[in-house]
Formats: sequence, C-alpha cells, structure tokens
Amino acid sequence: MYSQRRITRRLELLLDVLLTECAFVCAYLVKTYLPMGRYGGLTASSNYPLLLLLITIIWYVSLDIISHRSSYRSKLSVSIFRNVFYLVSINTVLLVMCMYLFKISDISRILIFFFFVLDVVFLHVSRWILRQIIASRWNKDVYHRYVLIIGSRATAKELIRMVASHPETSFQIVGCVDLYQEDVGNTVCCDVQIIGTMDNLRDILLNRVIDEVLVAMPMNEIHDSEWYLSLINTFGITIRIIPYWYIRKYMSIQPGSHDFQVERFLSEPALVLSTVQEKEDAMILKSIMDYTLAAFILFMTLPIFLIIAVSIKLSSPGTVFYKQLRCGQYGRKFHVYKFRTMVNDADKMQNALVAYNEADGPVFKIKKDPRIIPYVGSFLRKVSLDELPQFINVLRGEMSIVGPRPPIPEEVEKYELWQRRRLSMKPGVTCSWQIQPDRNSISFDQWMKMDLNYIDNWSFWLDISLMLKTIPAIILAHGR
Repeated sequence: MYSQRRITRRLELLLDVLLTECAFVCAYLVKTYLPMGRYGGLTASSNYPLLLLLITIIWYVSLDIISHRSSYRSKLSVSIFRNVFYLVSINTVLLVMCMYLFKISDISRILIFFFFVLDVVFLHVSRWILRQIIASRWNKDVYHRYVLIIGSRATAKELIRMVASHPETSFQIVGCVDLYQEDVGNTVCCDVQIIGTMDNLRDILLNRVIDEVLVAMPMNEIHDSEWYLSLINTFGITIRIIPYWYIRKYMSIQPGSHDFQVERFLSEPALVLSTVQEKEDAMILKSIMDYTLAAFILFMTLPIFLIIAVSIKLSSPGTVFYKQLRCGQYGRKFHVYKFRTMVNDADKMQNALVAYNEADGPVFKIKKDPRIIPYVGSFLRKVSLDELPQFINVLRGEMSIVGPRPPIPEEVEKYELWQRRRLSMKPGVTCSWQIQPDRNSISFDQWMKMDLNYIDNWSFWLDISLMLKTIPAIILAHGR
C-alpha cells in the first residue's frame, strides 16, 4: 500500500509539472502570435528555454514537498484549491528572484503574468476533472473494496469507526462475523451488523463480494482458526490480521505458498496474508497500460467497428452489440460487451442444446453451434474480433487486457472451492489458454489450472508476453 501511494503521488507530481510546462508554452504562444497591439510579440531572446528549465525545477521541488503530505484524493477541498493559487504565487516569486540571481534578462513581464494565470487555471481545472473522475469511480461497485470483519468487540469497533471517518477511501464494511449465533443481527456500530458466525463464513464468501477479511479478534479464540484461514485463502481473498497474531499453525502449512507482510490498514498495523505477492508497483503499471492501450485500440479500430456493425446488421436482424452478465473480481457482477455473433434470443435456445454440449465442467460449448450467424458470426469468432467491444469494459475498470476470462454467474455457482480463487484477479480480454492453438479442446480443469498458474506467477512482463502471443492467435484464427 505504501509503494502504491508513493507511485500515485509521483504520477500526480509529474502531471502537475507537465501542466505547468504546458501553461508556459501556451503563454509564450499567446504573447507571440495573438494580436495585442503594442503588448504583443516577443524579442528574439534565447533565455526562454532556460526559463522553462527553471520553472520545471522550481515547480517539481515545491510540488514534491507538498506531495509527501497530501494526494489528489485529499486535494479536493476548497482550501486546497486556494492553496494552489498560493503555491503558484510563491513559485512565481521564486522564479523572478532566480531570474535576477542568474541575470536572465530580456524576459517579457506580460508573458510571466500570462503564465501565472494559465498555470493557476490549468492546475485548478485538472483538480476539478480528477475530482469528478474520483467521485464517479467511488460510486461504482467495481472500485469499492468490500471488507468483512471477523470479530465484533473493541478492535472491530475501532476499525469500523476508522473506515466511517475516512469516507474518501474505497473501503466498504460488509458486516462482522462472530462466534455465537445469538449475536447475529446485533449492530456493532455505525450501522454495521453481525451477519453470521464462523460456521456461516463459507456461505458468506460464496454469496457476497468480499475483497478483504480483517481478523479483529484473538486467533486463539477461534476454534480451528487455521482451517478458516485456509478457507479464506482458497478464495484468493487477502487476510489482514490485526494483533493478536496467533497464526503459528497456519504459517507452518505449506510454507512458501503464501505471502506474509506487515502493512497498515489506514493507521492500524496489520499482518497481511496473500496467496499471491501483490507486486503493487507493477500492478499500477498494469492499470496504466490497460487504460492507455484500451483507449488507443478503440480509437484505431473505429473503422473496423463500423464495418463489423454494418455486416451484422445486413446479416441478421437485431442489435449490433451483445451484452451479457459476467462475474468480475471477487464475484462483482458487470455486463460484458461483444459484437453479436448469434441470432437474437440465442441464450433462450441454450437449454434445448444442452445435450450437444462438448465442454466438461460448467462451461457450455458446441463446435458447430446452430445459433451462430452464418459467415459473419463464424468469421468474427474465428479471429476473435467479436471481443473488441470488451476494451470498453477495460476503460470502465471492469476488466483488464490480460487476465482470466470473465465467467457467467451460473458457471461460478458450480465452481469447486479451489476454482473460486480464479476470481481473485480482474478478468481479461485475453489470457494464457486463449492463445493456445488447441484452446477449444482444453478441459475445464486444465483451463482453471492455467488461470491459477497465471495468477500465481503474474508479472508485468508476463502480460506483455501474452499480449504479443495473442496477435498470431488472432491471425491464425484459433477461435471458434
């Protein structure tokens, strides 16, 4: 969490410096080219690049100092907006002092004024836009982190109050789990209730979206605590143990298969148990790559979108896009978008075709599915172009470019417990088994194991490798 905050602050800092440089360039262009009578135009001075370098250094240092005390998420109050004006004013004064100190002459004072105004505007507008983005993201289920607390006494109450006092965070308390049935339904604090006992934990994890479990009671009070930890671990859900730390038995189970580290949950120290080392720095890069590539691919393939849309409309009555409910990270429900490759109401025809299902496990697949639109639908599925609209899901934060494919809820209900860990990572447009030449012949268990192997061995470079391997898989038409 610390490294994630550090990288986020660095990105915020670079954005501010870049906007400041843009403000200077815009001020230079305005002063040079806009007709302003005797106030227009600039002398042919070679000192303006040096001035831009000074601006970059001064703003970088001052913003870096500020970024250690706050982030964009906390920069969204009126007082902070006012502080931007003060910051730009102080930095401008420092800039003028440096100009005198280093004897930088032939600099237009009007240009400095234009730069000051534009920088204040740019930084204010950027914060307003980010405020809207953050506010909209925080209202979406996909950006919430749903937390289940084991325990309901003093430590649990402190954690609940802490989350309630930090509404800007993404944490949402689902409820508490305790030891005794007679306590179920009682309110712990802040409208958070005890929703079950340890005996109900398995059903809670199966039927609710849970991103993290906070253990806020002594582990020695939980009978067979190591079994419950193993159960939560099976789902791939992160466990944060608030002291007391009685987990010696669990730590001896399959040593090396889990990641143990001490982090902070807001201001409280917690021991984190995770089936996969989080590699937060690389995960941030993965998110940046997802949004950037998805936007680029959607822009570049816009003509292809239009051609496919027309082809579908000419070949089959109905909509161009097909929307289906799928399960995302930790069971979040979302609608995945695809180009429609089957006749209308194809889902309603599936029950009549169950006898022809060629896939094992809960998956439904037929080699020559009679519901597929002739020629157009078959071609789109062969070259996987029907998946193109899923980059919209990537931009919405519901999917990643690389990750386990999103299953339908009916399939998830039939998963065995060890298979549920497949939902511990954001689903992807492509994955490790989709690039295989015989991907349509891979058994369900092999499919699951390949996805879990991807999760366990994930790296930024593994994603790059799978993306590059997806290109020949599309060209060679491995789809069906």
